[in-house]
Order: sequence, then structure tokens, then C-alpha cells
Amino acid sequence: MSADVWIPFDPADVPGLPDSLGYRVWDGGPEFPADPADCAVYVVPYMKPSETAVRPLAAMTGLRVVQTLTAGIDHVQPGIGLLPPGVRLCNARGVHEASTAELTLTLVLASLRGIPGFVRGQEKQEWRSGFYPALADKSVLIVGYGSIGAAIEDRLAPFECARVARVARSSRTTERGAVHGWADLPALLPHADVVIVSTPLTDLTKGLVDAAFLSRLKDGALLVNVARGPVVETEALLAELKSGRLHAALDVTDPEPLPAGHPLWSAPNVLISPHVGGSSSAFLPRAKRLLAAQLTRFAAQEPLANVVLTTDQ
Repeated sequence: MSADVWIPFDPADVPGLPDSLGYRVWDGGPEFPADPADCAVYVVPYMKPSETAVRPLAAMTGLRVVQTLTAGIDHVQPGIGLLPPGVRLCNARGVHEASTAELTLTLVLASLRGIPGFVRGQEKQEWRSGFYPALADKSVLIVGYGSIGAAIEDRLAPFECARVARVARSSRTTERGAVHGWADLPALLPHADVVIVSTPLTDLTKGLVDAAFLSRLKDGALLVNVARGPVVETEALLAELKSGRLHAALDVTDPEPLPAGHPLWSAPNVLISPHVGGSSSAFLPRAKRLLAAQLTRFAAQEPLANVVLTTDQ
């Protein structure tokens, strides 16, 4: 069987790749590097639109593994039905946790302590002193407690939060305490000062943060979205921001990229970063280590890590 690997990096720059595989460099350009039918492992180009990610899939008749460089797989989901049976889809668990958690804390702290206002004040040479909220003594709710949610809690630990509650698809117990199931979410929302959304985008989570969700939050609560834009209903959030009742910090939006003139840009009490949770200097070293480890396992016919699903046999 074919052993071609499509990879978005120069293989010479990825230490530890097995020599037994043939590497074809493709980062989403208009021309394919080889016949897609000969591809056995497809490493999806990073930070490319869904149309690019799925474009070669229909022709990849010999495919055995799809490896994303993202924690979420929503950008390749539209192409899963095009794949032959038995293809393993693997995500990039372990690559983005540190960077995304770091940005999450940045957004929380910047929003609470009024940093955007200070920047505007500096531009106008205004001294905007006063009292601002602290993260200390706040109750934080993490909605989506996978590896990124856990990494966020790791970084919350030194900030003396009054409470950290966790919600995931299914309830369980961790070393830090209970993880609640989705059914408990409505009862937890009114007690949170800060709600951090770090779920994958699925049919279950699309539109999760809707008008009913937001209405349960206490006045002055901060919503932080580092998941995917469509997890939050934009119009519902805009209504709460315009009323002045809630604050938000968004690394992802719907639509995305957020077009010029969109009302989110000028809404009060919102801080927006341009989907940079994972795209930091921490990305490349971790991504390359993941690829070297995964492809070494593949070449040795060993079980792969981070398998999210396998297409129907």
C-alpha cells in the first residue's frame, strides 16, 4: 500500500520523522504535490479554510490517516463522508493547550482590569485611575473541560479564585474535583462571575450560548469564548452587550474573520482578539513533535494517539 505523507512543513525541518515514508509538502496551494490517490497520511494544512482542508479528500482513495494540527476537527468534518472506510481521524491534543490557556487568562485579566480602556487612555494621554475588578475572589465556570479546559484551570490556580466549576459533555471526577454534565449547566450559570467557553464545535454545542444561556448570567458577568465562534449566538450576545449588562472577551467570532463594520467591533464592554489562541510561538515545536511521534507510530504499525473517530468499515 502507499506510504505517501502530505505534510504542510518541509520534512527536513521536522526532527524525528521516519525515513521509511515518502513526504509531499502541501500547505493548501492550488496545485497538489502528487496524486492524492497515493496519499496514506494527510496532515491538514494549518490556519486554512474548511474548503481548502477538504479539497483533496474525495481523491484520496488510499488514505488511512487524517491528522489535524488543531484541537477541533470542525473544519474537516464536511469531508468525512468522502473518506474510504477505516480512516482514522486524529486531532492535535497536546499542541494548543498551553498557548490557548495563556491567551484565555490574558483575555480574562485584561477585561476585568480594564486594560483596553487604559490603552485608549494612553493614546489620548488620559490618566484613567480608579477601582477595577480583580480575578481574585471571583467564581469561574469552565464550559468544556477537555485538555484545554484543564490547562486553563491549571493557570487559574495561582489567582485565588473563590471557586472554579467545570462542565463537560459527561460528568466525572478529577483530581481537582467534580466535572458536571450538561444538565447541570443552567443551575451553575447564575453563580459565575466569569464563564470561559472552551468546547469543541459540534451539533450539540453550536448555539449553546444563546439568549437563554446569557439570561441566566448575573449582571456584570464576563463571558470568554476561546472555542469556536458559532458556539455563541452573536445576536443574543450583542443584545446583552448593548444593554450594558454583560461583558465579553472573544478570541473567536461568528462570522469569522469579523468583517469591518460588524456591530461587534463597536459594541460596549467587549474585547476581541483575532483567533490567535493557538497560533503562537508555542505552536510549531509542539506540532512538529506530534507529527514525528504519530508518523513513527504509523510507520511501525503501532496504535496512533489522539484518534477522534474512525470512518465506517
